[in-house]
Amino acid sequence: MISLNKLGVTYPNGTEALHNISIELNQGEFTVILGSSGAGKSTLLRCINFLTYPTSGKVIIEGNGDLNHPKILQKHRQRTGMIFQQHQLIPRQTALKNVLVGRLGYHSTLRSLFPLPKTDQYIALNCLERVGLLEKALTPVQALSGGQQQRVGIARALAQKPKFILADEPIASLDPASSHQVLSNLQKICQEDRIGALISLHQVDLALQYAQRIIGLGKGTILFDCNPSEIKKQQLEEIYQTLSYNPISKTI
Repeated sequence: MISLNKLGVTYPNGTEALHNISIELNQGEFTVILGSSGAGKSTLLRCINFLTYPTSGKVIIEGNGDLNHPKILQKHRQRTGMIFQQHQLIPRQTALKNVLVGRLGYHSTLRSLFPLPKTDQYIALNCLERVGLLEKALTPVQALSGGQQQRVGIARALAQKPKFILADEPIASLDPASSHQVLSNLQKICQEDRIGALISLHQVDLALQYAQRIIGLGKGTILFDCNPSEIKKQQLEEIYQTLSYNPISKTI
C-alpha cells in the first residue's frame, strides 16, 4: 500500500499544484484519476515516484517507510513501473531492447553496460507476449503503431516486476480502438498479478468502464474518491465546469 499524507506541491513562482492530498493506494486496485488539464494529475503521479518532490506532506510505502530515505526511494522506484503519454521509448531500438530497460534497476551501472543475462531476456519476451507483441520483439519501435508502442511501454513497466504502475494519460494520443486495447491489457495484467495501478485519464466513459475506483481532481485538490457506480453527474460536472466541451454530456 502507498499512503499519501497531506501531500502538497508549490512551485517557486508560487503556483500551488497540489494541496493537502491524503489517499491510500491499495495493492491490486485499478484506480483512475479524472481531471481537466492543469488539475494536478501529472504532478500527483510524479510525486508518488519523487520525480517531482513534494514541498509538504509525506509519501509512505507500507513495510518500508518514508520515501525521503534514499535507499527506500531506490527500492520503491525499482518496484514502481511508469507508463508515459509519449511512450518514452528508444525509436531505433527493438521492442525487446526497450522492454529490457525495465530490468536495468536490478543491475549495477557497470553491469548494465553489457548484454543482460538470458533470464532478463526471457522475462522481457514473456512481457511482450502478455501484451500480444511477441512477434514484434525484434522490430524497431519506430516501425510500430502508436497503440503497439504503448503496449511496449506496458511491457517495459511489467518487466520491472512492479508492485505498482503509474500511467500518465497513456491513451491520450491513441484512437478509440487502440485506447480500449491498451486499457484492457493493463487492467488484465494488473488483476492477474495483483499490481496496484494509478492511471490519469480525460475520458470519463473509459474511466467508468475500466476503473475499480475513481479519484476526481480539481485545482490540485481531491473533489471525490469513490467507486464508479457511486459517481454522480454533478461530481463530474464540477471537474469539467470550466470547459467549453463537456466530456460527460453523453456518459451518465
